[in-house]
Amino acid sequence: MPTPSDTYIQNRERIQPNQTNNYDTAHGGIVMHLMDEIGAMSAMRFAGETCVTARVESLDFRRPIPRGDIAVVESWVYEAGRTSVKVRIRVDREDPRTGDSERTSDSTFTFVAVDIDGTPVGVPELTLETDRDRELREEGVTAHGE
Repeated sequence: MPTPSDTYIQNRERIQPNQTNNYDTAHGGIVMHLMDEIGAMSAMRFAGETCVTARVESLDFRRPIPRGDIAVVESWVYEAGRTSVKVRIRVDREDPRTGDSERTSDSTFTFVAVDIDGTPVGVPELTLETDRDRELREEGVTAHGE
């Protein structure tokens, strides 16, 4: 059975001029796209199936990501249902010259595992084996007061 640690993914993308808005910061839709992509990867790693986005909960944009900075996206599965998984996703901005970073966005996405016809299929149970697994699970559960 997969663990939260098994599904943990961290990805980096430097924000380019074509990804920015009038204020020269990452467009919110770009940030959401990055979150959806990386979150789906965690969900698929957990389910062993294709996963599609079913819900986005409280997507908070706390601060902008300036052009040229790096969007650091982290995601992991912290809860599993019958055919769905909840994925916690955090985004930090990172200065590529100094490595200084700060949280910019976070959310919980729900993904549903589907077969080739788009029909929902079962997912495994979530297993907690290590302290890190328990920490990731707890962070996901408490993030939105679940």
